Order: sequence, then structure tokens, then C-alpha cells
Amino acid sequence: MHIVLPGALPDPGAATELASRLADTAPTLARWFARARADILASHAADTRCTPLEHWLLEARGFRAGPAQHLSAGLGPLRAPDLADDGPVWLAELTHMAPSRDGAALLTANTLDITDAHSQALFEAAQEAFEDAGLAMDYCAPALWRVRWPEPIALSCASPALVAASSVNDWWPQETAARPWRRLVNTLQMLWHEHPVNQDRARAGLAPINSLWLYGGARAGQLARPLPDDTRIHDALYAPALAQDWGGWLAALAHLEAEVFAPLAEHRPTLVLTGRERIVTLAARTGWLARLRKDDWRSWWSNP
Repeated sequence: MHIVLPGALPDPGAATELASRLADTAPTLARWFARARADILASHAADTRCTPLEHWLLEARGFRAGPAQHLSAGLGPLRAPDLADDGPVWLAELTHMAPSRDGAALLTANTLDITDAHSQALFEAAQEAFEDAGLAMDYCAPALWRVRWPEPIALSCASPALVAASSVNDWWPQETAARPWRRLVNTLQMLWHEHPVNQDRARAGLAPINSLWLYGGARAGQLARPLPDDTRIHDALYAPALAQDWGGWLAALAHLEAEVFAPLAEHRPTLVLTGRERIVTLAARTGWLARLRKDDWRSWWSNP
């Protein structure tokens, strides 16, 4: 069994303070830590263009980036696995962009409560803008549209989840080849500003859908294998870790202990923990070696 815990690795300063609390709050997890071998993998956003969780998912799927591709290119076929062809999978995610102290902040589709009807209406309204930009779009799902370029293109696009955790200005594609996309986004922002969909959303107290975020670019054939069938992702720690809300993080950890870890106390799962810039995989030791050796997990827990 693989248990994946995004946000389970606090930054080193906080981790030192939280170490003793972790053992008290999640004793089952602490025992698993002590009986496992830690494999540490750096995950730097500047290199991968995706979050550490996405990094792990792509590694687990056996993704291999092609020439001029970052790891994040694999998120196209990863997020849209049911496409029949093996062409480049560029995705446009419906998002909300808002001014912030750092330039602009992004809200991803999973935070926006986007209905199929709203997405279809915006898609239909944008048809002329797509054509003017020389691009074709396929409707995939309420959150995702597929982008078809008239010719092969190489762009270094970041994951929407990564952008949402930082700033749009850090990741906005600047290449010359991205000019048609930038023009399209500017057009859509004006076109959708007073669209009935966003008027409906305003009345419902929802953020407007006012932009698209482009990412992906790899082909389905670059994913070599499926995820292990026994993979379970529990993301309750991610939001409080991102906000550095360590009281909320401990409360989420206590819930996971009661609902997930304790019921599996007699098992020896493989644990995958992610932090801001690293991934720790804990492979359980078994047999006499597990009884003989118990590592001080604080040594990798508190170190960057």
C-alpha cells in the first residue's frame, strides 16, 4: 500500500518544533517513520515547473520528458488520460486571476465550483477568439479544455497548482511562441468580464471565471505505466502547511491518525511525504531488520 501525504514535510524551522508534537498526535505514523528507510528526492519548482506531489505522480507513472520539456509537460496526459490520440496534450484550465501584492494570484478550477453548463457557455462564447488566435480548442471537462496548436510548439508552462501556491508573475510564459496565447487570454478576460455566467456567479457569491492557464505538452505515450492500484492520497495537511497554519496542521494530523493511520497500524505501507522542495519516500523494513533497526526519523524530518 502507498499512502501519499502532500504537505507532510514542514519547513525545517517548523519541523523541529513539531517533531515532539507529531509523535504524540500521530503515534502510528511515528512508529512507521522509525521502522522505515528514507529516500529523499529534491523537487525544485524552477526545474520541474510542478508541485512535489505532481513530481511524484509523474515519476510513479514513469514519465520521461522529451527534448525541451520540463517535467510539468507530463501533466497534460496525466490530467486527461482518456484522449484517444497520442498527440501533444496541451490543457487550458479555467481559473480566476486577481490582483495581489506580487502582481496577480491564481485560483485553480478545483476551488471555483465550475459547472458543466457554465464551462460550456464560456467555451461557446470564446469560439471566435480561438479562431482569431489561430488555435483550436476541444472541450474535455468543466475544468479543462484541450488546446491544439497549428504546428508543434515548445513552451515552458507551469502547473496551475504551483502557480496558485506562488504568483502568476513568476510563471507567466514569456517566450515569443506564447504571444498568440497571451493575446487570447487578454481577449477572453475582456470578453468574459460581463458574461452572464460571471453575472450568475457574482449573484451566488462565487469568484468569476476570468482566465485560462496553459500547461502540459507531452504525449500519452510518455507515461510508461499506471499508478500502483493501492495508492491512496490524503491531502488534509497540504492547505495548512501552505498557509503555515501549524495548529490547523496538527488538527488535520490528528484526524488522519484516527481515520487513516490507526486502522492500518498492523500494516507496513510505503509512505510518500512532500514538502515545499522535497519528497521523502519511506519504504518499510520487514522481518528481523525492522525489529533490530529503528532510525531517528528527526534527522531527515528537520533537515532541508
